[in-house]
Amino acid sequence: ATLTPTPAPHAARVLILSIDGLRPAAIALAPMPNLLSLMQNSAYTLNAQTVRPSVTLISHASMLTGLCPSKHGIYWNDYLPLLGYANGTDLFDLAHAAGLQTVMVVGKEKLRQITEPSSTDTFVYINDRDLVITDRLIADFPEDFGVLFVHFPTPDWMGHEYGWLSGEQLSVIRRADEALGNLLAELDARGLRDETLIIVTADHGGHDTTHGSSLPEDMTIPWIASGPGIQPKVLTTRVHTMDTAATAAFALGLPIPSEWDGVPVYEAFGLPVERVSAECE
Repeated sequence: ATLTPTPAPHAARVLILSIDGLRPAAIALAPMPNLLSLMQNSAYTLNAQTVRPSVTLISHASMLTGLCPSKHGIYWNDYLPLLGYANGTDLFDLAHAAGLQTVMVVGKEKLRQITEPSSTDTFVYINDRDLVITDRLIADFPEDFGVLFVHFPTPDWMGHEYGWLSGEQLSVIRRADEALGNLLAELDARGLRDETLIIVTADHGGHDTTHGSSLPEDMTIPWIASGPGIQPKVLTTRVHTMDTAATAAFALGLPIPSEWDGVPVYEAFGLPVERVSAECE
């Protein structure tokens, strides 16, 4: 009997960028020239779905644990350290156990609760604008990262203040795009771009000055994957945010825990779609 070989890794490293509150419509409206340019050689969908309730901590936990909220156990949306961390084996646990360097650089402290500190080699919380977060990251760049998660908070802050897709929000979304451009330029300058799977996504959208509902404006998020092994195309797969963790693990050649609800977006790699994720209950 022959054993099924573990697929060879596509990527040496993964960068996941979450732009907090980025509604897909904002990409063209802002516009976001760096992201639009990245999309030209990406597998992407502007119809990916987050989890309910569509709020920051619960959805980021699903994005990075590969689990639906009922399994990861985070039901709150504030930084409440006494409540501990998400349940289950998350992307950082897997990568760290495999000897990869794991880094989180975030604009909201509550994202600390997604994974135990022992699984992140570096955790940096920067309560500032997206360009400042990126400048700080570049100034102290984790050259040997295996998994780098970066979080831009400002579009969400401005959505709550002025409204989703308001001129004020679109203005800071242009700044977020500038920050993305700086980050990509840094990968290029260090010669890391060709070995890095880049996933750009969001935790939720928004409507009026809020989010959290089951409305499409709140639930629909962009999901853009670029890098080694990716076949550029508009995806027909229905992508859910839990698939981000699974796609990252798959690209790195890490074993995907059987309890994960997320499934690698096989279509993005030009592979037969063995199975797809289901909407969370």
